[in-house]
Amino acid sequence: MPTQLSLGFIGAGNMAEAIARGVLKAGVLPPIQILAADPSVQRREVFTRDLGIKAVPDSVEVATHCRIVVLAVKPQMIQTALEQIRPVITDATLIISIAAGITVGYIEQTLATAGQSLHPRVIRVMPNTPMLVGAGMSALARGTHATVEDQTEAERLFAAGGKTVRVPENQMNAITALSGSGPAYLFYLVEAMAAAGEKMGLTAADSAILARQTVIGSAELLAESKDSPTELRRKVTSPGGTTQAAITALESGGFFDLMAQALAAAEKRGGELN
Repeated sequence: MPTQLSLGFIGAGNMAEAIARGVLKAGVLPPIQILAADPSVQRREVFTRDLGIKAVPDSVEVATHCRIVVLAVKPQMIQTALEQIRPVITDATLIISIAAGITVGYIEQTLATAGQSLHPRVIRVMPNTPMLVGAGMSALARGTHATVEDQTEAERLFAAGGKTVRVPENQMNAITALSGSGPAYLFYLVEAMAAAGEKMGLTAADSAILARQTVIGSAELLAESKDSPTELRRKVTSPGGTTQAAITALESGGFFDLMAQALAAAEKRGGELN
């Protein structure tokens, strides 16, 4: 193995796969410059078989050989992962964390133990799963020792799978609630629409495709239109018509308040994971 690779993943789950696919598709890096680590044989096989990326069981191997290390493990596993790689991390290593709720400060403090002169360069990122299809949304926050150049390099990786935005870290829990968890809200809406269609007498198959394609088409229209979501909604909503009746029912049920409560709950949970 080369002594220096460009990019390594500690954790080879769905988000790591999404990032890797975007990087490969955009030609940012070739597979030979990427390494992944995961205890799951099945996940390692996905990276080697489908992406052409070498995958190993040992995260220390990734941290040793890669200039950029993406922490793509679940929040409850972050301490173990950091303790494993700590002996081989240097000031030359750029750490990118996508672990929800885990602060830059926690990562910096865990890596820079007493008696060490290490100043970990950390970028915290909150991506979302539409990166799998090149339509992701990622927010990036720069840590204490990370440079503007580090942030630009991280953006290059995540922009390969969608759009990016730079934010202060104190906004990350809110962003996690909005865009990080956001795809699940939309999928849940499709579930609810399909279930309602069945209650009105449609077959399960017809109701599912009607709900699914309506949301897909609406998202594409939103992406291509210069109109705001409010204006697009207005254009569909004729006064006294069927859409207006539905919107009125949603308003009477406190739709906006319910969504605000949902995001607040997700933001609170992000804070609890710190």
